[in-house]
Amino acid sequence: MGLPVKPLAFSLCILPLLAGSFPYREALPGYKYQFPRDHFEHQDFRTEWWYYTGNVTTAGGERFGFELVFFREGERTAGDGKTGKTTRPAWAVEDLYLAHAALTDAKGKRFRYEERLNRAGPGVAGASFDRRRIWNGNWSAQWTSVDRESQNQTLDAVTEHFRFHLQLTPETPFVIQGENGVSQKAEGAGRASHYVSFPRLGVSGTIDSRQVSGTAWMDHEWFTEQLAPDQVGWDWFSVQLDNHTELMLFELRSNNGSIDSYSSGTFIDARGVPRHLKREEFTLQPLSYWHKYPVSWRLRAPSLNIDLTSRAVLPDQELRLKQGGSAYWEGAVDYSGTQQGVGYLEMTGYEGAVRF
Repeated sequence: MGLPVKPLAFSLCILPLLAGSFPYREALPGYKYQFPRDHFEHQDFRTEWWYYTGNVTTAGGERFGFELVFFREGERTAGDGKTGKTTRPAWAVEDLYLAHAALTDAKGKRFRYEERLNRAGPGVAGASFDRRRIWNGNWSAQWTSVDRESQNQTLDAVTEHFRFHLQLTPETPFVIQGENGVSQKAEGAGRASHYVSFPRLGVSGTIDSRQVSGTAWMDHEWFTEQLAPDQVGWDWFSVQLDNHTELMLFELRSNNGSIDSYSSGTFIDARGVPRHLKREEFTLQPLSYWHKYPVSWRLRAPSLNIDLTSRAVLPDQELRLKQGGSAYWEGAVDYSGTQQGVGYLEMTGYEGAVRF
């Protein structure tokens, strides 16, 4: 999700999963982050994703929401290792790369998306600190600078139905989500992720040759195991308010319909200082539905004097996947109430339990 837990279990059919074949690391408390290195690949963890979502407008007021997300799923065997990489065939499967691109056209009332699944192959897809790049074919996130003061990025995606070229500039510092270096998702060691967010990125560029500007949110998570067996999915909110504060909230849903106590969030004040929010500090209440998905919600965090209503820009912003993973809803939303703002909502597990 930016989310703490981001979408989709992969139903990867290219290759059977080899249980316990490679000793992937667990996401554990006390992790020592190293930037800019940690903005890029972590192949010693099984699953990783980079999530970009944003709301932009043209000079004439046309509104678009965009999503570009890159997933890496490890497929290493016990014999894999850096020392043997030079002798492995170019098409050997060590990691699989899935990517989603989506565009919400508010005026045209259209939601379009595409997906792709690739092996790394000879440069077809990958994530590289050395190249400062995450890519899948001609979809990419290219970092143009990565020192602590500047982490500018450029997004490119060309699909059959739309294309965008967007420059992203942080307007507030990145934050580490959770506590003690981890965003815990369930009881037990390793049921967590390392999770970094850019909660407000200024956006400029083009969508289908139209000049746009606005704001974006970026999430990067890496882990080996997250959810407990009884957790079926999550609801995740990114909130960018007009008073230059940001909010991330997620709730984890259990198979008995209850909300898990490991649900949490983060409030980021106007100085960019984050505050962790525990489950008891906020409530998320569904208000109206599109099919199974709640597309209007009430968000409350009383200690922060936050009482917001979230409404989807379009009801149908569901990605019905074919190449890997379950269907999920992810789309642009507006917020009103004690403050005004925009953001994104992600809902998973409504078409079957999410599994990592």
